[in-house]
Amino acid sequence: MKHASSLFFCLSLVSGSLIAQEAQPFDRLTFHAAPKALAAEAKTSDWPRVLGPNDDASSPETHLLKKWPETGPSLVWEVKTGDGYTSPVISGDYCLIFHAMDGKETLECVHRETGQRFWIQDYPIEYKDRYGFGNGPRGSPAVADGVVVIKGVTSLLHAFDLKTGKVLWSHDLSKEYHVPQDFFGAGSSPLILEGKVIVNVGGKAEPFDGFEERRDRAAKLATKGVSVAAFDLKTGAVQWKVEDEWGASYASPIPAKLHGQTKVLVYAAGESDPAVGGLLCIDPTTGTLHDRFPWRDEEYIQATGSSPVVVPEKNRAFITTCYPKNRPIGGVMVEYDESFKAKEVWQSKKLGVHWMTPIYHDGYLYAIDGERENNSRLVCVNADTGVESWSKNIEWEDATLATVLGRSKPIQLSILRASLMRVDGAFLCLGETGSLHWLNLTPEGCEEISRTQLFYALNTWSLPSLSHGLLYVHQQAESLDRKSGTRVLCYDLRGE
Repeated sequence: MKHASSLFFCLSLVSGSLIAQEAQPFDRLTFHAAPKALAAEAKTSDWPRVLGPNDDASSPETHLLKKWPETGPSLVWEVKTGDGYTSPVISGDYCLIFHAMDGKETLECVHRETGQRFWIQDYPIEYKDRYGFGNGPRGSPAVADGVVVIKGVTSLLHAFDLKTGKVLWSHDLSKEYHVPQDFFGAGSSPLILEGKVIVNVGGKAEPFDGFEERRDRAAKLATKGVSVAAFDLKTGAVQWKVEDEWGASYASPIPAKLHGQTKVLVYAAGESDPAVGGLLCIDPTTGTLHDRFPWRDEEYIQATGSSPVVVPEKNRAFITTCYPKNRPIGGVMVEYDESFKAKEVWQSKKLGVHWMTPIYHDGYLYAIDGERENNSRLVCVNADTGVESWSKNIEWEDATLATVLGRSKPIQLSILRASLMRVDGAFLCLGETGSLHWLNLTPEGCEEISRTQLFYALNTWSLPSLSHGLLYVHQQAESLDRKSGTRVLCYDLRGE
């Protein structure tokens, strides 16, 4: 079970026991200004998982700053990073940043308000993206009960003590369960639930030796292996396994309240030829597979990144994909009966999401439809019927970027394939090129409340994190003016 690596941690040794050091500044940290005090009546929350405390891209926080000055919200701190398409997670004073530098996947624990570092862990990886994207992790950390869990791009699964960085346990899922590299490596974030770490493993019956001939590879991809597994949070011991030929997607397992019981929904959809996959409904205590609902086109090249969306009051769930590119199957709403068997309620080819997870609110779904930048649009869909209420392209002209790029006329910008978060009675929107927006989204339409440009950079693909009035944004590409590289930035959104 243990994985040999060059893991290290910053600790003090007192009487043979490990204690956490005080947070310290380090060379990749720039501190700008302390945040304002929280409003007296502000509600706050941690952000312990990729989709936040409610696993639905929402936050209970209140009294946030809705109107920004011309320069945007105040920057508190920034940390330079390596490659990675991940979101920070926050638990108490601890902010976890997962990325890759110098051939090593790196997990850093910093103070949420200062950016100073408590501890750092890293281990070597050998990974090169097949399509030329960054070579860092895709899955974000998860934290619960004082334990941080990460699943890296090569399917290395590690658990650390939150306060000290001590290595608790590890699994090399690729070796143990014959996990193929997949199109963009491993990318599903782990879920911590009921003292278990639940992972969309995507294992196969046989090992993979490099890149076999497509015919041989397709045969191996079609075999049944460990699709989903649960590990004990404290020890890493295997609790249960679900075997299936459906592989590992880039979507994360989601807890769902169905008929008064907690279940786990996994949109499993790894590389396969022809492509197979769909929605699994699993009992988190026993690992019992209640249902498998197929939902995938047979086209070979597909990568599913949008997590299931739960409609608890109707025992329903929605899944979506923008593949295949020329004829996307879109999305489907299913309803579970008391035996937890799913049946289709409706489907729509007008709601095909690339990677953001749609937000369900008051009977409607809000999402970014479209596979490419030039066909993406913000949409509102009736969750009961699947009928589209409206669609909108949020666009504006930007003279500053024109100056940066040496253009004489303002440049037309858009939110493109943005991310959405529902908080404080509105929606935060992080655009694909670094814009930040407050939006009022209702079944009647979209109203833009505020807009600012945090930076100008492509590939801003990860949902930001929000905790205690601070917003954490991962810039995942070099800025267009080449003045900043990849980094995590902390902004002050504390209002009156």
